[in-house]
Amino acid sequence: MSKLVSKISDSELQVMRVLWEAGTELPIAEIRKTLEVRSDWDTSTIKTLLRRLCKKEVVLATKKEVFYYKPLVTEKEYNEYSTQKLIDKLYSGSAKNLIASLLGSKKLDDEDIEELRTLFKVGDDN
Repeated sequence: MSKLVSKISDSELQVMRVLWEAGTELPIAEIRKTLEVRSDWDTSTIKTLLRRLCKKEVVLATKKEVFYYKPLVTEKEYNEYSTQKLIDKLYSGSAKNLIASLLGSKKLDDEDIEELRTLFKVGDDN
């Protein structure tokens, strides 16, 4: 995974989410229409963010009658990479320590804990 994925800013991430949700390449008009609801950015800001994402090679721009944009990184890939970077940074690479921290700080309710138990049992032959 490109190290540039880790350099996606919060604003750029909002643009990526629009592209991921669409599931297909989008012209800037569609991206702008969606972002108008979520932000107060003007067209030049959106173009700048898309240009940066293309330069980071996480979005591809294809010229048709207008430019169409599509993500080169899936949301799952981005989330997995970001999660691992967080675990590495805060918990020295230990996912177990992350879970222990969440349990210790009461960030998980009983339903969350039960879901995790079910996930941990996947592949368990007992």
